Amino acid sequence: MDVTLLGTGAPAGLPRPDCPCAACAAAQGEQARAATALLVDGALLLDLTPGAAFAAARAGRSLAGVRQVLLSHPHDGPAVEVPAGLPQPGRVPDGRELAVLTGHRVRAVALDAPGTGYAVTGPDGRRLLYVPPGGAPAGLEEPAEPYDLIVADVVGRPDALAKLRSVGAAGPTTDVVAVHLDHDVAPGPELARRLAAAGARAVPDGTTLTVGAYEDVPDVPRRTLVLGGARSGKSVEAERRLESFPDVLYVATGGSRGGDTEWAARVCAHRERRPGSWRTAETCDLVPLLKDDGPPLLVDCLSLWLTDAMDAVGAWDDAEWSGGGERALRDRVRELTEAVRATRRTVVAVSNEVGSGIVPATASGRRYRDELGRLNTAFANECEQVLLVVAGQALVLRG
Repeated sequence: MDVTLLGTGAPAGLPRPDCPCAACAAAQGEQARAATALLVDGALLLDLTPGAAFAAARAGRSLAGVRQVLLSHPHDGPAVEVPAGLPQPGRVPDGRELAVLTGHRVRAVALDAPGTGYAVTGPDGRRLLYVPPGGAPAGLEEPAEPYDLIVADVVGRPDALAKLRSVGAAGPTTDVVAVHLDHDVAPGPELARRLAAAGARAVPDGTTLTVGAYEDVPDVPRRTLVLGGARSGKSVEAERRLESFPDVLYVATGGSRGGDTEWAARVCAHRERRPGSWRTAETCDLVPLLKDDGPPLLVDCLSLWLTDAMDAVGAWDDAEWSGGGERALRDRVRELTEAVRATRRTVVAVSNEVGSGIVPATASGRRYRDELGRLNTAFANECEQVLLVVAGQALVLRG
């Protein structure tokens, strides 16, 4: 089964008409995208968009063999003109299956938002799932057979991919292609980086995919360290890297700090940002979590873990520090990094980068700065990917 993506953009296209934003300005050439539409084996058209016939011609395809046109999401505004020779567009009721004369079977997938998803099985038995913008499949049953290809709004609804992964509908070899791409993310390397972190990719308009033949599925790094200064966006970047995965365990090392209203407000803001399916553990005991099997871990943050560890070994007292505290801290850091090296879980950890700022005025402050630099270095050495976030922009240092 072959799928030609006549368009891969949001309903308004990319760049958006009359939009002066930086992402739209950069959306030129292959980065420009028409509204998403899929042509399956030249016989089935999923979503009829303006200029579909011209888009097909540019891709070296023809719409002359189309036997069925199906709409997935409500179209606001005037009706799209149906090119001569095409059948009138229709929609399959949720849960119903349509058999096309060409041997394709199309089942309508219910969504948690207006619109209809389509699961297409080709004559060769290969399976494709197409999800319209802003929607995620609803009422999924576990276990599910994995699709060969998923075409969905990965940027706008990463939780849709998480839901599919939770029931096995998106497996390790499923090719996930992001569509309905808008100006929320700058096109080019930044888009590719974000999608790769979710195990997905984007392709230019006009690309033809052979369902089941794609083998180079993006590898999601097992261990990632995200560094950054205060309010740099490092926690948002870390959370974004796991939002398309189910059952994430968020490990908060800062505790609740009873009575501190400012800290409580920070914790609340973090919780509201996270997907509802994530669980939270407030602990600095990271080694047992790293040794256990389980869902991905998001550790936020190593800076507070270090504060707790330095408290435990008496690092703030010069006599205790020189009398064994320094050696005890080294042992704790080594135990942590050895656990990171041996872990089989996906781990994303956050830490502060404080070595580029003002030299602390106190000996204890300088000690903390130095030890955090050593911890970050040791932890980074065990990670496949290391990022530095500056002003909300992620710079890849490794991986």
